[in-house]
Amino acid sequence: MEVLWTFVKAFVVGGLICVIGEILILTTKLTSARILVLFVVSGVVLTALGLYKPVVDFAGAGATVPLTGFGYSLAMGAFEAVNENGLIGAFYGGVTNTAAGITAAVLFGLLNALLFKPHAKP
Repeated sequence: MEVLWTFVKAFVVGGLICVIGEILILTTKLTSARILVLFVVSGVVLTALGLYKPVVDFAGAGATVPLTGFGYSLAMGAFEAVNENGLIGAFYGGVTNTAAGITAAVLFGLLNALLFKPHAKP
C-alpha cells in the first residue's frame, strides 16, 4: 500500500505542475520555450526560498522529473558546492549536479538528429 501511495503522490504533484504549464499555454501568449525557462527558473527560486525541498520530500519523482526539478537540482548543486568550496562553488555546482541529465539531453538530441530527417513545418 505504501508503494501505491508513493505513486499517487508523484502522479498528483507532477500532474499539477503539468496543469500549470497547460494553463500558461492556453491563457498567455508565452511560447513553449519561455514557459520551459520559466519552470526551470521557478524551480531555482523556490529552492532558494526553501519552498521546493518539502515538495520534493513529499512527491519524490513527481517533483524532480518536471523542469522545476531540473531547477531544483541546479540550485541544490550550487548550494552543496558553496558549502564545500566557498563562493566559487556557485559557478560550477549546478552544472556538476545536473551533468548526467545535460549529457543525456545532448546525446539523445544527437541520436534523434542522426536517425530522423528534419523538415520545416508548413
